[in-house]
Amino acid sequence: MVRADGPAVLADEQAETRREKLRRWLDLRRAWPLTLLGLLVTLLLVFHAQVPNTVGNLGSLLETFLPWLGVTVPVLLGLALWRRAGIAVLAALLPAAVWLNLFGALLVDKSSGPGDFTVLTHNVAAANDDPQGTIRMLTSSGAEIVALEEVSAAAAPVYTAGLAAAYPYHAVEGTVGLWSTYPIDGITVVDIKMGWTRAFRAEVTTPKGPLAVYVAHLPSVRVKFDSGFTAGRRDVSAQALGDAIEHEPLRKVLVLGDLNGTMNDRSLAPITSQLRSAQGAAGDGFGFSWPASFPLARIDQILSKGGLVPTDSRTLPADASDHLAVAADYRY
Repeated sequence: MVRADGPAVLADEQAETRREKLRRWLDLRRAWPLTLLGLLVTLLLVFHAQVPNTVGNLGSLLETFLPWLGVTVPVLLGLALWRRAGIAVLAALLPAAVWLNLFGALLVDKSSGPGDFTVLTHNVAAANDDPQGTIRMLTSSGAEIVALEEVSAAAAPVYTAGLAAAYPYHAVEGTVGLWSTYPIDGITVVDIKMGWTRAFRAEVTTPKGPLAVYVAHLPSVRVKFDSGFTAGRRDVSAQALGDAIEHEPLRKVLVLGDLNGTMNDRSLAPITSQLRSAQGAAGDGFGFSWPASFPLARIDQILSKGGLVPTDSRTLPADASDHLAVAADYRY
């Protein structure tokens, strides 16, 4: 015999089951480490500029690899769903939202077709054992202006001879050089406080007017377990280069080179605060350029100001260097 209150009891039991599932879903104890990790990643993304540089340049180190914090999101989310921990799921979605706000625009292809001219910069690596292969890559790139860094004394004449047919104008100062299909004049070494030449300024006369082109290779940075992220010399050089750009008399300016830092790194602000990144404005994705075997960061930069409009930005296929070459199209 069925009890008269059977349906009501069944409904109560089902409601209690749902409440129990909800309590388990929201129980912080089920996955509190995942929840804390999600909140920590969120805080690092939101407040990365407040992480101090006083100890081992931790702030700059974080900002150099800041996009990679996004890798934690699917991991945290997958573990939270596996644990059926709702609070941890929410804690994983928070950094996802912040990451998309910071970097989502970079995932969209912003190119707008060919420009009036193409520029390229490449750290060819002093240890490059196939400069002829690099020369072939450069001459087939279609670039009108090419900046090279880490050009050794032995390799300089090789590049000069190999690029002469495609680029009749060139200048090499120290270990950096500029090759162009347009006339080059006004070569001035830029003192970036290194004790030897790794930056210069040139005036390139295009069919539509002059450009000030800065070629630079800022000092390398090191990540060491005992001292952290050592970037003091790089930061001093960044300030010196930024000062030179600030006092540039020409309106239209290009900066090409290996800056050993990303656009997120606060220590490059003396340069990046004045200029626009071609990759950020017209690229597709992050455009990581180093190391070539598995790119983790974009430390090779093409920057501009003065009305130059980037219409495309990209990395080129790997050669014998440990960097990828980067190129950008501009509308004058």
